[in-house]
Amino acid sequence: MALPPPITGLDIKTQDSGFYEGFSKFVAVGSKLLLGALILWAIVFPEAAGSVLTGIRGAIDANTGSWYMYVMAFYIVVCLVLAIWPATGKIRLGGNDSKPEFSSFSWFSMMFGAGIGIGMLTYATGEPIYHFGTNPDVIVGDATASSADNVRSAMKWSFLHWGFSAWGCYAIVGLALAFFSYSRGLPLTIRSGLTPLLGKSLEGPLGHIIDIVSVIATILGVSVTLGYGVAQFAAGIHNITGMGWLMNAEGNPTNAAMIFALVVVMACSTLSALSGVGKGIKWLSNINMGLSFFILAFLLVFGSTMFALQSLFVGIFDYIISLPAMVLTVWKSDGVEGSVATQLAGWQGGWTIFYWAWWVAFAPFVGLFLARISKGRTIREYVLGAMIVPSIMCFVWFSFAGGTAIDLTLNGGAGDQITGAGLSSQLFAMINYMLSPALATLMSVVIVVLLLTYLVTSADSAVLIINTIAAAGDESPKGRVHIITWGLILTLVIGGLLLAGGLGAINTAMIIGALPFSFIMALMGVSLFKALVRDGMRAKSDEAASQSAAE
Repeated sequence: MALPPPITGLDIKTQDSGFYEGFSKFVAVGSKLLLGALILWAIVFPEAAGSVLTGIRGAIDANTGSWYMYVMAFYIVVCLVLAIWPATGKIRLGGNDSKPEFSSFSWFSMMFGAGIGIGMLTYATGEPIYHFGTNPDVIVGDATASSADNVRSAMKWSFLHWGFSAWGCYAIVGLALAFFSYSRGLPLTIRSGLTPLLGKSLEGPLGHIIDIVSVIATILGVSVTLGYGVAQFAAGIHNITGMGWLMNAEGNPTNAAMIFALVVVMACSTLSALSGVGKGIKWLSNINMGLSFFILAFLLVFGSTMFALQSLFVGIFDYIISLPAMVLTVWKSDGVEGSVATQLAGWQGGWTIFYWAWWVAFAPFVGLFLARISKGRTIREYVLGAMIVPSIMCFVWFSFAGGTAIDLTLNGGAGDQITGAGLSSQLFAMINYMLSPALATLMSVVIVVLLLTYLVTSADSAVLIINTIAAAGDESPKGRVHIITWGLILTLVIGGLLLAGGLGAINTAMIIGALPFSFIMALMGVSLFKALVRDGMRAKSDEAASQSAAE
């Protein structure tokens, strides 16, 4: 029996006139109401909001660890299988005659800048330093804390969180959306990725709810990234100017400093978003990629070059060999405080599960953005550019920034100058140790400018993507007032959560918002497999029919 043809259109109702002309009113208004309630709750009742968010997070941490671990492994498998399999790897997103809109350099720059650049600047130094002190290998006794025999473990566990899992999470959303939008003609919005499973029912309330969940997950995921970014931005300004109000007694940025940095960043990002992807975002992405290479070149020349190179190549080897065990092992607490099982479960919940939730919450934004800029690429080219190459770029950053920090601490006489600084300040502490005061200030300016371009790129890309989802997949930067409104909402969400509990409250809200979208992503992977398998079956059926007719 012949298979029915695939669905090539979704009739998502949009307003014909008025303020929401061209937008799905249900999605736009529903998202704003829910986010508005969160903002008011966080600002008016900050202590109660912080307490409730913490309680919900505790329940999620205790019950969803296995789900997050296994579903992230599933995302990696889907992307790799579709890229390696000959029949699917050569499929071009948008049809055989489709050509890429952007050069390979601009394409990669936009992916990397929007996807992970900010967090990488914060964590490239801080995370290897932290894992150098403790990680699962230290907990079970296979390595010694803060010693030479723990360097390989520190890099391996750092690579886990910023490698294939993170980028596979983004890539699966982008691949599904690019295929269904550019090869099937469906709207460029999250619900389109579930069409093979849910069909025309996605035109109604079910599809609206899926898009609302995506908007909220995007806002909360971007909030975490921007929250850490503005904290490091404030730390950088303090390192340059020495203004005391920017930092508290513990060496962390004050809320006032982060709110000030947030307002500056969001004002710049909203202006950039108004110019669209082909102008402001593209230019900023090229700038921040150039500055990234400059800082890497500085670390290559003036950092711990041989130590970093060894950390890179040995770390990649250890990561690849250990990846199956690292992504599939779930540690459970035995309820005994201080036991090995409890320590392992606590480490995994605080690091790996937190990261998996963060990447999931960031995935609707980054995935839709990847789809938006990847028309004309083959599936194999897409997976290489959206998953493999960015992972290697992260490994290089972590090896040169984190590896240099570890070497200076272990062999270079830095003592606790780097390890004793707050997470947002560790990169600047390392620069201060390596250079004279004047050169350290100059390099800090370069890092702050790079950080600002990453912040603006991520924020303005997020605003455009949210606007696209609310407009039922319309990619044009329509509705200037709506772009400004979404920028304001994103600013208020971050500011409100900072007041309700600082970065911890932002992290908790993100973990809560990410959970429902992780299920949507899993269904997108299943949908993509189903669609491609059925396309193969249709092609064979058409070929058989043609041969029969010829005979």
